[in-house]
Amino acid sequence: MTRAAQAFWFTSAEGGELRSAEVAAPQADEVLVRTRFSALSRGTESLVQRGGVPESQHDIMRAPYQEGDFPWPVKYGYLNVGEVLSGPPELTGRTVFCLYPHQTEYVVPASAVTVVPDDVPAARAVLAGTIETAVNALWDAAPLVGDRIAVVGAGMVGCSVARLLSRFPGVAVQLVDPDPDRAEVADAFGIRYATPETASGDLDLVVHASATDAGLARSLELLGREGTVVELSWYGDRQVSIPLGENFHSRRLTVRSSQVGTVSPARAARRGYGDRMALALRLLADPAFDALITSESTFAELPDVAARLADGTLHGLAHRITYP
Repeated sequence: MTRAAQAFWFTSAEGGELRSAEVAAPQADEVLVRTRFSALSRGTESLVQRGGVPESQHDIMRAPYQEGDFPWPVKYGYLNVGEVLSGPPELTGRTVFCLYPHQTEYVVPASAVTVVPDDVPAARAVLAGTIETAVNALWDAAPLVGDRIAVVGAGMVGCSVARLLSRFPGVAVQLVDPDPDRAEVADAFGIRYATPETASGDLDLVVHASATDAGLARSLELLGREGTVVELSWYGDRQVSIPLGENFHSRRLTVRSSQVGTVSPARAARRGYGDRMALALRLLADPAFDALITSESTFAELPDVAARLADGTLHGLAHRITYP
């Protein structure tokens, strides 16, 4: 027997639509999940919507349960929290996180879901994929006690990194972004907000997540001698200019990439993807992360939300989707 569901598909640079989906009965090693919440990853899903995934990255950028091919039509997304309706006894009735697109019900292998801890609200757990990216970035960055650090770019990932850094002993962290509204997030996290012009320099580490040339250039300017920029931005099909002249070499600066598609080499020998996701969900017991969810709509409104995402009128950080 199959069940009827609905899924959201990106169909053009202007938006998307809801489509019917058939959900097969789960097998012995699978779970049937009814979605309670999902969230739009503004950076990545905006890129997908505008058709900005380079052809060379089509395979790498595929979401775990994506349907369709880039550029469109494509069922894409990876921030989903739901309730297990049927499956192994230890999972049935539990709230779980899954890297699944925006769909009302779905079946996946039991190994593809992670149980949400009892002290993490389901509505906040939609941030798990973003916190997972932040965890991997900090494994790559390896900040030290007492470091002076800036996070340049206060989107979902940048803000998540900043909050985790704020809990490191003795670390002085500043959240740098030209949007003054990000000061509210910095206040909620108990850290300093700065514009690119007012940010303090001579730093040990800068985490860059603005996805702009200007942000990367300013990140390098903020470093002290032998400092490091960890680059989290995903630029898609855009060319990026990096200022490697003047005193870049004399100050012995480093730019290194970080990407969540693989577990950081700093931990890969002892941690897997499941360990990283479980850690991200445990970290979401922190209620300060609620500051990252700045808007909400129903699943039925997703086509309109996608249109607003396309025309730039949907502002803020995480946009949460509620399901009937």
